[in-house]
Amino acid sequence: MLTTTNKDNFVFEYEDLIINILGGLNDGNLDSLVVTVKVHKKGFYRNYRHSVNLYNGYQVEKLSTKISEHLEISSTVLRNAFIELTEQLENYRFENQNQDDIEQAYVLNDKDSDEATEFLRSPNLMDQTNNLIGRSGIVGEIINRLLMYLIFTSRKTDNPLHCISFGSSGVGKTHLQNKVANLIPIEDRVEMTQLSANAFYYFKQYELANKVVLIEDMDGAEDGLLPLRELQTKKRISKSVVQKGIGGRGRTYNQVVEGPVCVAGCTTKESIYEDNSNRSFLLYIDESPEQDERIMGYQRMHYAGKVDVDDQLNSARLLKNVQRLLKPIKVVNPFAEYLELPRTVFKPRRTNIHYLQLIEVITFYHQMQRETKYDQTTGEVYIETDLEDIRWANKLIKDVLLRKLDRLNRVTRDYFEKLTRYLKDKGTSIYNNREVRRELRINEATLRRYHKSLVSEGYIQRRNDIKGDSHHYEILEVNEFKDLEATIEKTLQLCIDLVTSSEGRQSENDEVKPLKNNTSSLIRY
Repeated sequence: MLTTTNKDNFVFEYEDLIINILGGLNDGNLDSLVVTVKVHKKGFYRNYRHSVNLYNGYQVEKLSTKISEHLEISSTVLRNAFIELTEQLENYRFENQNQDDIEQAYVLNDKDSDEATEFLRSPNLMDQTNNLIGRSGIVGEIINRLLMYLIFTSRKTDNPLHCISFGSSGVGKTHLQNKVANLIPIEDRVEMTQLSANAFYYFKQYELANKVVLIEDMDGAEDGLLPLRELQTKKRISKSVVQKGIGGRGRTYNQVVEGPVCVAGCTTKESIYEDNSNRSFLLYIDESPEQDERIMGYQRMHYAGKVDVDDQLNSARLLKNVQRLLKPIKVVNPFAEYLELPRTVFKPRRTNIHYLQLIEVITFYHQMQRETKYDQTTGEVYIETDLEDIRWANKLIKDVLLRKLDRLNRVTRDYFEKLTRYLKDKGTSIYNNREVRRELRINEATLRRYHKSLVSEGYIQRRNDIKGDSHHYEILEVNEFKDLEATIEKTLQLCIDLVTSSEGRQSENDEVKPLKNNTSSLIRY
């Protein structure tokens, strides 16, 4: 009989023999069964320890002979014992190998389940969620924190979203990512500080499926980003490796890791490799003086003992339970054909699908407030997007689109906007390097990099006709960013207008058919 209560010390009893499997069963190769055994006879003080591959008949025969001589036991009994032990260990391994890959789902108690259900059915769910995120201890970042929470929620859908947070060192990009990640159940997230090139291939097959992968610093994880990109796009990765089999012959094994996954990372770089950036929402941390004051004010209140820590923990607990309560369900957007983004957006095909997926996850988050419908032909269950979901998506994606349309990277744009405001207050469009370094507190090397980009993009020009001991420049483009912002707002509003008019036409016809042969059921969550 095999006893596996102690995973590090299995116990097998056969007649008068007791065989301990020291270290348990750690051999993951199905073509071998390597164990370390400690064999002793009941009532006999001596024992024998040795490592053996139970699938190797020669090794087992040789070990049986040695133990028989050492412990004065019949070699026939030992052989039969090892045959029975091999069979029971083999059965144990087959029964448990799939269970290791599939984690047990966390079960909410009735109280927590009722509280989370009531919250998901509350009016103004998006506002309520954002307020609760703030109460959990996240200061400011009103748009970024809600958008990141929804992106992490998308892990439960078939097409998860991804995000990369940009910001200077020390502004709180990693802090924001970690705080929002703490609102996701611990069983649904995987945190990483550094990645090697092959790290992702050695996860268990379903260990990453529908989880949030958090990378603290993408600058130090470049070697592991290639398989990660494939996991984002193809939702699975595989790698062929050679392992030695019986007789020392090599055999090829295919290691497979399944997705989908939601990936989030942080970087201090002004821009990153295009293949990484265009798969993700690019979130830029608020580095304004107003945000600085909000954070420092919170820090002072915290050290003064005036922050309600219990309320923060309860808010985080509720949002985690809300996540646990959300169930996979298909989302249909009957208005998708009317949703068009500006044609000049960066990588329009991928950005367009990100926009539609954001609307999908907002609808998914409202699943307990939506009528559940099904197709009578296929029996497929789904919920539908409504106009309010699109309005929220437009609000959240506006800044993302603005950054994707901008010809300047974020830090250069921030500098240019500060410079524009400074010169507007002075009533001039001409300035020199020394003046700007002094007034805007920028070092020379950084200023030179900003000016190189601005000159090449045609935002400023050098004034060689003005002599002096410092270079002079003149601003050419002043309202370009505001015009760009107005274009995005106009395009997003046009989407709303088209959806509204389509709803009016559907109301007149008194039928809404997002799928052919669909009929609605009055089933509700």
